[in-house]
Amino acid sequence: MRNVTKDNITDVFAAYFGEDTDPRTREVLVAMARHMHDFAREVNLTHDEWRKGLSMLEHAGRITTPERNEFVLFSDVLGMSSLVDMMHSNPDATSSSVLGPFHVSNPPRLEIGGDMKRDFEGKVLLVEGQVRDIEGNPIPNAELDIWQTAPNGLYSSQDEDQDIHSFHGLMNTDDTGHFKFTTVRPVEYTVPSDGPVGELLDAAGRHPWRPSHLHYIIKAPGFISLVTEVFPDDDPYLNQDTVFGVRDDLVMTYEDKPAGSFPEGLQLSGSVNEDYLYVKFDVTLAPSH
Repeated sequence: MRNVTKDNITDVFAAYFGEDTDPRTREVLVAMARHMHDFAREVNLTHDEWRKGLSMLEHAGRITTPERNEFVLFSDVLGMSSLVDMMHSNPDATSSSVLGPFHVSNPPRLEIGGDMKRDFEGKVLLVEGQVRDIEGNPIPNAELDIWQTAPNGLYSSQDEDQDIHSFHGLMNTDDTGHFKFTTVRPVEYTVPSDGPVGELLDAAGRHPWRPSHLHYIIKAPGFISLVTEVFPDDDPYLNQDTVFGVRDDLVMTYEDKPAGSFPEGLQLSGSVNEDYLYVKFDVTLAPSH
């Protein structure tokens, strides 16, 4: 079309799609273009502002690596990751939450009762729970991919002093759907703010802090895989998570337990005579059909 104007450009964009275009692809791309065009008209976007946006995306591309994905981080701090999670969560299942940019593939196997604390300092946290279906039946042999920050607030992929798989583990539930492991209490931390996401947060007057949490990816045949997190109810950033990941059913109480009450059958042995923390987190998975 020759006569493209600021008022008809969205319709022209939609008309340029080929006849064999997948209908869903067309729906998504046309809707995206419509909202982008409406946004530009609404705020009367200037050339300098548009170039700044492109520059931030270019910067994100330059610093993105397998260990740090700045585009995922953009999605997180803009609320898109959480919005998509919430739109597709089953209300009868445990809430999903953001994956984040620091998940590491192929973590080491962790037996039930295994330990992720190893030689790191910090109070022991004993975590246990059960994976069930929405009818309350246990799901045996469900797979849990677990990860968290170290006590210094860094994930292994951010910290050259850590092994890449420190505070990562892959565990399967037992015949009754139960899991159990020891670690240290995660700490609150800041998302990376030395790149374009940091520029965005600064421009908005926002802080980069996240409340402490344990990450999980939980899978079982016949069920929808769940990406989620567990938060302690006394964290100072619980009500201002910069990536909008907190949900009511993911907030748990970390209980103080006295020395001498540490259960048997765990790999960690050095904390038997020390005070420790305990949290129980049961998971409900939705069927995949």
